[in-house]
Amino acid sequence: MPRRFLTAAWRNLVMLNYEIDPEILRPLVPKGVRLDPWREKHFVSVVGFQFLDARVLGIPIPFHRNFEEVNLRFYVGRHVEDGWRRGVVFVKEVVPRRAIAVMARQLYNENYVACAMTSAVQLPAANGLEGSVTYRWEQQGRWHAVHARFHGEPRPISPDSEEEFITEHYYGYVSQRDGSTVEYKVEHPRWRVWKASEATLDCAVASFYGEQYQQALSGPCTSAFVAEGSEVVVYQGERI
Repeated sequence: MPRRFLTAAWRNLVMLNYEIDPEILRPLVPKGVRLDPWREKHFVSVVGFQFLDARVLGIPIPFHRNFEEVNLRFYVGRHVEDGWRRGVVFVKEVVPRRAIAVMARQLYNENYVACAMTSAVQLPAANGLEGSVTYRWEQQGRWHAVHARFHGEPRPISPDSEEEFITEHYYGYVSQRDGSTVEYKVEHPRWRVWKASEATLDCAVASFYGEQYQQALSGPCTSAFVAEGSEVVVYQGERI
């Protein structure tokens, strides 16, 4: 069993999910895995969340324990002896500190970038007031944002739902410079979620993510929800 590499809490995850042409994603699929559709549809997700109490090999990194992250990801999997492993591939990951981005690029060869970021989290109140979560990031003077409103109590994820498909991926896959693939396991309990009553992505998609994502991310999302999140463990990666 690989050793624990990183522990943290991922909280208040905004997840906006979009159907996309799989041909756009195929060039990014790491060797040894394949695209993982849900009901014959392929998805990308814009995910914003709070990354809290981060520790690498059990050691807290001063001034780098609590921060925001926004990522664009898609869904893959691979067959192993004990079944089908569902995982994700990250197209781009945004964090507010350069040291975090540099470390992630060096350790995993993932496409991390550092941008100024802000967040605002307001959970629903007992008096019925709506909750809202917003994550914002800036590049070259242009602020981008992912935002959701929601209300009530979080509920368990329904089996065989789109929410289950999006959240229940417990592996990450990364292409390496030599053409190999690293697989790492992510461990967390099953989350509870709020369905978003309103969700928006305010982003210059073509300039930030690439023109190939413009059509998918500029249309309406197929689903949007906010997950409570939990403590997580990321295990050291292994080549497959």
